[in-house]
Amino acid sequence: MKKHRNWATSLGGGLLLSAIAAFAVTMPASAADDVLTIGKSGDPDNIDPAVTVTNNSWTASYPAYERLVRFNGGSTDIAPEVAKSWTTSADMLTWTFTLGDGHTFADGKPVDAEAVKFSFDRVIKIGKGPMGSFEAIKSVEAVDPHTVKFTLKEPFAPFLSTLATSGGSIVNPAVMDKATGDDLGQGYLADHTMGSGPYQVKSWEKGQRIVMEPNPKWSGSELKFKEIDIKIIKEASARRLQLENGDVDIAEDIPIDQLQALKGKEGIKVVDEPSLYVTYLYLNNEKPPLDNVKVRQALSYAIDYKGIIDGIMLGQAEQMRGPIPKGLWGHDDTVMQYSYDPQKAKDLLKEAGVSDLSFNYLYAKTDPAWEQIGLVLQQNLADIGVKVKLQDFAYPTMRDKLNTGDFDIAAGNWSPDYGDPSMFMNFWFDSKLKGLPGDRAFYSNPKVDELIRKAAAGTDQKEREALYQEAQKITVEEAPYILLFQRNYQFAMRDNVKGYVYNPMLVQIFNFDSMSKGQ
Repeated sequence: MKKHRNWATSLGGGLLLSAIAAFAVTMPASAADDVLTIGKSGDPDNIDPAVTVTNNSWTASYPAYERLVRFNGGSTDIAPEVAKSWTTSADMLTWTFTLGDGHTFADGKPVDAEAVKFSFDRVIKIGKGPMGSFEAIKSVEAVDPHTVKFTLKEPFAPFLSTLATSGGSIVNPAVMDKATGDDLGQGYLADHTMGSGPYQVKSWEKGQRIVMEPNPKWSGSELKFKEIDIKIIKEASARRLQLENGDVDIAEDIPIDQLQALKGKEGIKVVDEPSLYVTYLYLNNEKPPLDNVKVRQALSYAIDYKGIIDGIMLGQAEQMRGPIPKGLWGHDDTVMQYSYDPQKAKDLLKEAGVSDLSFNYLYAKTDPAWEQIGLVLQQNLADIGVKVKLQDFAYPTMRDKLNTGDFDIAAGNWSPDYGDPSMFMNFWFDSKLKGLPGDRAFYSNPKVDELIRKAAAGTDQKEREALYQEAQKITVEEAPYILLFQRNYQFAMRDNVKGYVYNPMLVQIFNFDSMSKGQ
């Protein structure tokens, strides 16, 4: 019988609680009803919607822009935003959008067809992470000021939903006045915003705070906040204490044990929603010996999944079975799932002909579970004779290393931007998307590329599902990632914060325009 350790006990589970007094930072309370204060664990890496693919960045960037369409409240259904209506051709290759009146950038310029064309052309020319959602676009044409036509290279079933993602944000073409050389304004938009959304970034003091202010030309409903104050509070215990004291209204990335302690506490509510949010480990498939499938399989068998889920997540997670999470169509309950089997792991390493292995584990403290997972990984792999060194970097630095492949093993979270298996299968495994765009394992298999690209271009859901399930079986067998667990989306807020609407596609994104505070 395999022994599953209680990692909460062996790692000192509630260590952070004892550090509250040491790490708490005294800040003025944000009691005013017209200021919303959010405590985040780390800086965004970048807030340019044509560059960033991180939920942590989208807290500030997503509300600064409008898009042609939006997710309807808490559902994955699509509703009009800048576009008031749209049509598509019978072959699904031509999409024509009619724009509504009254949408205005913060500098007073109208959001017109030319701005839409500019924004999508910009994403495509920059060619970074968000481009992965728009590879099917052949051309964008401003037919007239109120009409935009997209022509696709091939049908892409979730195309309409991709337009509601951060990459579909409509950027003011005036950003070209801020451009340096041929960077298309990337330098400026890395830490500024130029959109027509309800709030714009006013200032960003790196490592300290991001302040957002209302768009003076906002065309939507009356805004209740004169300021959104996003504070960078690195220690989880300090974020929790400031929430309890009323110094912040919303606290992200609170460890599970501390969230449990906050439940039922006067003045606080814990948001706990089912999600498609997963935690997994990237194995750098291009770095020997991780280019050997038997080594990757060995690492997958060496992990005490139940110990991690019970000890770190306090049972509030479920081991992943395949890359497509439970609750999303395409999930396969029959696909093979790795189990904790140290002897099998040792046997596979012997078959691979390797010994005296040593790996670096890359993580940041933005997710409090990542360090604890690293400690478990260190102990688990030591049991099969493999050394692991933990490397803690600031989140933006970690992101740079992920993008360039400067790591052995790294921690990662992922949640879909729209409800389609392509968000997992195409992004994680397409060899065209290596690095931050999605394939963070630097995995390459021509057969998998063929299957997932065919699935993405299909319009029949049953056929697409069969293709994705075939690709899942191959990728699980080849183990480019260690699939850890799927969990609920959780954070804590003061109970006088009203109007927040959870959407599983918008993790760490808040509907500031319809939120308020008050007793």
